[in-house]
Amino acid sequence: MQLQQLAYFVAVAETRHFTQAAERMRVAQPSLSKQIKTLEDDLGARLFSRARGNVTLTAAGEALLPLARRILADADTARQEVAELAGLRRGRVRLGATPSLCAGLLADALARFHRAYPGIELLVEEGGSRDLVRALARGQLDLSMIIMPLHSDDPVLVTEEILRENLVVVAPSREASRGPYLRIEDLRGRSMVMFRRGYDLREATLAACRQAGFEPRFAVEGGEMDAVLRFVEAGLGVAVVPSMVLDGRPGLSGTPLAPPGLSRTIALAHRKDVEPTRAAQAFREILLAFVVESGHEGTLPQGVELIAE
Repeated sequence: MQLQQLAYFVAVAETRHFTQAAERMRVAQPSLSKQIKTLEDDLGARLFSRARGNVTLTAAGEALLPLARRILADADTARQEVAELAGLRRGRVRLGATPSLCAGLLADALARFHRAYPGIELLVEEGGSRDLVRALARGQLDLSMIIMPLHSDDPVLVTEEILRENLVVVAPSREASRGPYLRIEDLRGRSMVMFRRGYDLREATLAACRQAGFEPRFAVEGGEMDAVLRFVEAGLGVAVVPSMVLDGRPGLSGTPLAPPGLSRTIALAHRKDVEPTRAAQAFREILLAFVVESGHEGTLPQGVELIAE
């Protein structure tokens, strides 16, 4: 089994088309097909079903796909680690973060790291916490800022709790709440804008509403952070979001939930079975130093408090 064969296999699995996979891999289609056939012979199982022009994964192919992705990602990480032996003049950090962190806290930490290590490439993946956990497990990220606690079916990760952020009910400024607080019960019967599946904010909102004895009424669902905020601005409904995302949005107003309210804990995580690269370790040190410094100076975004010391 060769890495190139696994790369060809993943390309076909993702495109479901041999010709498109060959184009992606910049190889002749007959050569790609031959390598896939050799891989199937080595494994003793067919990986694809080919019927009437449709390419689908067999049960063996479905089993191999996540393993192949991880092997390829780990091999890429190994190449990066060797390159970093030049003294962090080259390399790469693949970081995952929730949209609220990307919009608020993360940019300044990234800028500080870039000034210290200008030759290190920074790749940021923005997404819901569950999506980021899965990306960590597949080896597609070196580090990620995720929401705690982990779920029972999540992979084993090393986590370091660093921040706690408060959640607020956001509405158009013209419809701002007259009181200092809202209760979860006040959302009963109100139209709500809901995040897509994979966002921990979706699960947190659903859980809070159900604990209060009602199912939320969705006006629209399936959005990313920016889309959700725009939908709220347009008057489609209210949403539960981190308070930090309201900075620079005068058309929106956030109302805290009545004590104890809702909050979430942010942790920095990496795979337990893979030591972070030197570049990733350097980024971790700079990020934690930046967060602690901001916490002590009182410059963290609105509604965010320091846990790490």
